[in-house]
Amino acid sequence: MKFLEYFSEMNDFIRQKLDAYVASQGLRQTKQRNELVEKIFSSSEHFTIEELLDRLRKTDIKASRATVYRTVKLLVDAEMLFEIDLGEDVTTYDPNFMENPVHNHLVCVDCGKVVEFEDNHLELLNDCLSRRMGFRPVKKSLRIEACCEKLRASGTCANLIQARVTQKRLPNRKK
Repeated sequence: MKFLEYFSEMNDFIRQKLDAYVASQGLRQTKQRNELVEKIFSSSEHFTIEELLDRLRKTDIKASRATVYRTVKLLVDAEMLFEIDLGEDVTTYDPNFMENPVHNHLVCVDCGKVVEFEDNHLELLNDCLSRRMGFRPVKKSLRIEACCEKLRASGTCANLIQARVTQKRLPNRKK
């Protein structure tokens, strides 16, 4: 399936799920919320509220900080967007869980790059450990922090350069 076809199908699914949730909560549809949701799901990138506000400033979408916070909370409550901890004591949002509910994150402590990955062996191990300790898994999250091998080997990292150019949030390295 081509990306544009997939994106269109995903957008329809997102719209339907949001419409159903909004109706179940007795809320009304708003153009501003719909524009925000479209912007949020137009990229698979993880984001903080500040990063989302920066993205919005570069568009025609006008939304107050309060509206952005309320919309993100609504999406989290509807289980369309998930809060994840990528470190730095900043809440990060992941728009990829509806498409792929079981995935983990590898975070570079040098450049801040986030790589999503899946591993069936990890899933089996998580299930076995949880059950052996008398629990039944409900939600799983794994974050691995690692050093950039590219930076260590060559002294440069395209991801670090790109992060600095775009003023992305960089990890606070403790020396």
